[in-house]
Amino acid sequence: MTTAKQKNIDNDPLFQPLQIGHLTLKNRIMSTSHASGMDDDGMPALRYQRYHEEKAKGGLALTMFGGSSNVAPDSPSVFNQLRVDHDRVIPYLQDFSERIHRHGAALMCQITHLGRRGDFSAGNWLPTLAPSSVRETLHRSIPREIDEDDIKRIVKSFGQAARRCYEGGLDGLETHAGAHLIGQFFSPDINRRTDKYGGSVENRTRFALMVHDEIRKNVGDNFLIGMRMSIYEDRGGLSAEDALAIAQLLEREGAIDFLNCVSGRMDTELNLAEKNMPGMTEPLAPFLPQVEAVKKELSLPVFHAARITDVATARHAIRSGILDMVAMTRAHIADPQIVNKIMRGEEDRIRPCFGASHCMHKKPSCIHNPASGRETQLSQVIEPTTGEIRRVVVVGGGPAGMEAARVAAERGHRVSLLEATPQLGGQLLLASRASWRRDMSSIVDWRISELEHLGVQVHYNTYADGSDVLAMDPEIIIVASGGVPHFGKLQGADLCCSVWDMLSGDVKAQKRVLVYDGTGRHEAVSCAEQLALEGAQVTLATLDDRVGAELGYAERPVHRKQLYLHDVAVKLDLMLLSVRRDGEQMVAIFRNDLTDEVIEIETDQIVVERGTFPIDEVFQELKEGACNRGVTDIDALISSSPQPFQLLGDHDYMLFRIGDAVSSRSLHAALLDAYRIAIAL
Repeated sequence: MTTAKQKNIDNDPLFQPLQIGHLTLKNRIMSTSHASGMDDDGMPALRYQRYHEEKAKGGLALTMFGGSSNVAPDSPSVFNQLRVDHDRVIPYLQDFSERIHRHGAALMCQITHLGRRGDFSAGNWLPTLAPSSVRETLHRSIPREIDEDDIKRIVKSFGQAARRCYEGGLDGLETHAGAHLIGQFFSPDINRRTDKYGGSVENRTRFALMVHDEIRKNVGDNFLIGMRMSIYEDRGGLSAEDALAIAQLLEREGAIDFLNCVSGRMDTELNLAEKNMPGMTEPLAPFLPQVEAVKKELSLPVFHAARITDVATARHAIRSGILDMVAMTRAHIADPQIVNKIMRGEEDRIRPCFGASHCMHKKPSCIHNPASGRETQLSQVIEPTTGEIRRVVVVGGGPAGMEAARVAAERGHRVSLLEATPQLGGQLLLASRASWRRDMSSIVDWRISELEHLGVQVHYNTYADGSDVLAMDPEIIIVASGGVPHFGKLQGADLCCSVWDMLSGDVKAQKRVLVYDGTGRHEAVSCAEQLALEGAQVTLATLDDRVGAELGYAERPVHRKQLYLHDVAVKLDLMLLSVRRDGEQMVAIFRNDLTDEVIEIETDQIVVERGTFPIDEVFQELKEGACNRGVTDIDALISSSPQPFQLLGDHDYMLFRIGDAVSSRSLHAALLDAYRIAIAL
């Protein structure tokens, strides 16, 4: 008998198979190639393979790997790419193919020559190449103009790289034309040649056709060949009209079996963060209308990835015929079990990707999935414990406490969570109040839903001391009580406010506000942006030589853009020494960290960010009575193994602390603490 759930799956456009040439893809969900930074000396070894295997186990039809895999020695690994320019990669690819195929998924690689997107001082210290000598801002190379001999050599290199992919048992490959050498020939902004490779669309496509013809000669017809191509570049780059004409020419010549559409340039940090791989500042699926316009003019299958993070959008893209394969790449970093959860009727349990871009900076880890990128150490699917069911009490309902409670409950333990305030979320509740970072609240919302699903007992408004915790007769106590803003020994600290004061609304902004950033994280700069958005005249002073020094390349330019848009004055290299009152005004005294010059800035209000100080009173109170005396064995923690301590009696307990209750670190670090402790219980 066919169940209602099975009928829903059968009628779901996401679960219709797709035939491309010799290959049948079992559904319409995929993950696109990205440079995951998990290579082993340029090879896709076990750690790399396991990362992709989890997606295959999770049910998708196709996982593509090897973002920007290099085909030639003058295409350097500037962001930890794979190398497919030597036969030594073949055994790795064979193992990889077998590993993915056993789960019913297909596997493809992306191959490329970076052209001007490289770095002459990386790898073999060879000059970079481009159709014309036009410098790239992001990677800063001034390329040599490519000549005919270079073209012949590189075309042959593409063919040999494709042969290695074919002999490695892959199902296909794609070349990368978005801002890489092939795409640099497409772009009139970079290709300023007057020979047979420049000028007309046909001439600018000549190199791509040569490359794909050589690839086909090396792999035959039973191997898919596609292209990842930008269908629009602004500021003098490839126009939408020319991009469509190039795609039609590639299809007419039989050069490609599928087109993987992306949009935007990749030659600055901001272009990457907002126009090519958009994050929280951009709406969901921002480029679908552009892709749809291209799809209507082609008969080839079309793939696309760009902030398609939810199942509803993915389903719409397939049902409406906008895409043939919908790529939920970053969504699968957040939750590689997406397809399985859909099939089980658990769409509401999919861990959300909200575009934090942490995976682009700390590759390929998700900001709130500690297991991603650590598949050889941590399990993406939490299995019930085979040991005793324990009574677990978690103190603190911030992200670390929620994660510890969630994982422990998934393991089957009886879990209670004590939270001092009326709601869960901790510092994330403040972070989500800051301008473009409001979607951070999804981290909290998902965990609240999971705790309810798992039956975790949450006690709100419970500021627990040691006796309160022990009254619950716990066997495991995890202290995740977080921290409080810490100004250090700053003279005049009592005259200052914290980021927490301002974002919570407990303190109202004055007309002129000076925000001091002593960490280089999100907190101070987010606060400065939010206060400026609300109408204050804001100055941001930082100890570092740039805004957001600890942030990734996809986050820094977004913050800088917001500071410009809201007219926030920025002062760099300043160490805050003291604060004093001068009548109705405040005066901040700084030392220039480079020149030792003392500088005074007068303002109405001073906000200081220097991280947090642990709230660990309950931990200190309980430490002496714990069988492990509150000690966490570091080796066991790193390996996610059970802690080497034994419970000795009915009222004995083990005690751990995690997150900011230990030290002021990042959200991801706090969640990783929680996961590694709880997964081993």
